[in-house]
Amino acid sequence: MPIPSEKQLLDNACHFGHRKEKWNPKMKPYLYGVRKGIHIFDLSKTRIALQKVCDELRAMQKSGKTILFVSTKPQGITLVEEIGRMTGQPIVTKKWMPGLITNWPTMKRRIRTYLDLQSSFKTGEVEKYTKKEQTQLRKQLTKLDLAFSGVATLKDVPDAIFVVDAIRDHVAVLEAKKLGIPVYGICDSNANPDEFSGAIPANDDAVKSIEIILKTVGEELATSKKDEE
Repeated sequence: MPIPSEKQLLDNACHFGHRKEKWNPKMKPYLYGVRKGIHIFDLSKTRIALQKVCDELRAMQKSGKTILFVSTKPQGITLVEEIGRMTGQPIVTKKWMPGLITNWPTMKRRIRTYLDLQSSFKTGEVEKYTKKEQTQLRKQLTKLDLAFSGVATLKDVPDAIFVVDAIRDHVAVLEAKKLGIPVYGICDSNANPDEFSGAIPANDDAVKSIEIILKTVGEELATSKKDEE
């Protein structure tokens, strides 16, 4: 998928920021102005940033690096799940577990427990337990599935993360920063661009805006994956 034109970004509501009272002043260089009390993004800069992020993520994928995509925001969940299917990259769409990457040794053990428990249900090994114990194990599996289904293939801390909403999933951003892991994603007018290695200044609330950006990123990575094969 080619990088969308400024008109395509405009048609998909990428230009709308938040109300001017809620902005982060560090976003000033990416803003065109204010219309009816709403900050408006300079879409020429949005397009350049989107191209840059796609180029860097594609290079990472080609070199075999892991990019963790994060969106617990409902508008982005289906799209992030699709990126996971297209690229094989890990995702978080249900809940960010505090310490997922900053407390990786513990989380890695919990993921192993999740996979073992999942396997025991698939193979029927769980039947050796009493019905009461099976019910308890089923509840445990459901809880672990909520936390780890999207990162079950993660072997180590990711090489980068991509966040759809840096405010909603700020814990993920902070954990990545603590470990020196580059952060990419959509940066709305209320977010801090300094927290990103690659910020795409755009609307992170409108479904159409999220969709055009994530589809662009996903298809760029999917094309890169096909080239490797």
